[in-house]
Amino acid sequence: MVWLLAILAYLLGSLSFAILLSQLSGGPDPRACGSGNPGTTNMLRIAGKRLAALTLLGDLGKGLLPVLIAQHAGLGVQQQAWIGLAAVSGHLYPLYFNFRGGKGVATAAGMLLGLYPPAVLPAVAAWLLVFAFTRTSSLAALAATPLCLPLLAWRQPEALLPMLLLYGVIVWRHRGNLHALFAGRERHF
Repeated sequence: MVWLLAILAYLLGSLSFAILLSQLSGGPDPRACGSGNPGTTNMLRIAGKRLAALTLLGDLGKGLLPVLIAQHAGLGVQQQAWIGLAAVSGHLYPLYFNFRGGKGVATAAGMLLGLYPPAVLPAVAAWLLVFAFTRTSSLAALAATPLCLPLLAWRQPEALLPMLLLYGVIVWRHRGNLHALFAGRERHF
């Protein structure tokens, strides 16, 4: 059951809402414009607020839905977290789009929302605060993501290992942004 749900979560995660919405709206491919990242921030830059909001909701949903299904199936918290991580992996390396995906922040937030909703609050607050001061989405994401870990470790310790792995993957996917930040070349809003 766990493997089947993990495979289905990966396949769901492989749906790139940024790419699909761009195609449906006749807009540019986010992999070929702006930052080249098929995610919410790039969609905001190249397609506007409406498509960015829809991308965000889709990416959140594909992280949340597999976790909720795993909960409904009676799986434990750690299994739910691994299934959520499979959805994030699909977002990062989508089967349907030549394994060129986004950075996983919104999908990870959806996963976390399913695992332990209160842990999302400090992360969202930190993202908003860092973004308000820096106008840099990548820095906000990198600052906000680890803030959910202590609360999650306290309330859902079984999910900590998959979440630590997830954080490492998110940092890895932002390595280009980190280089640009340190070089003073990161894009701001």
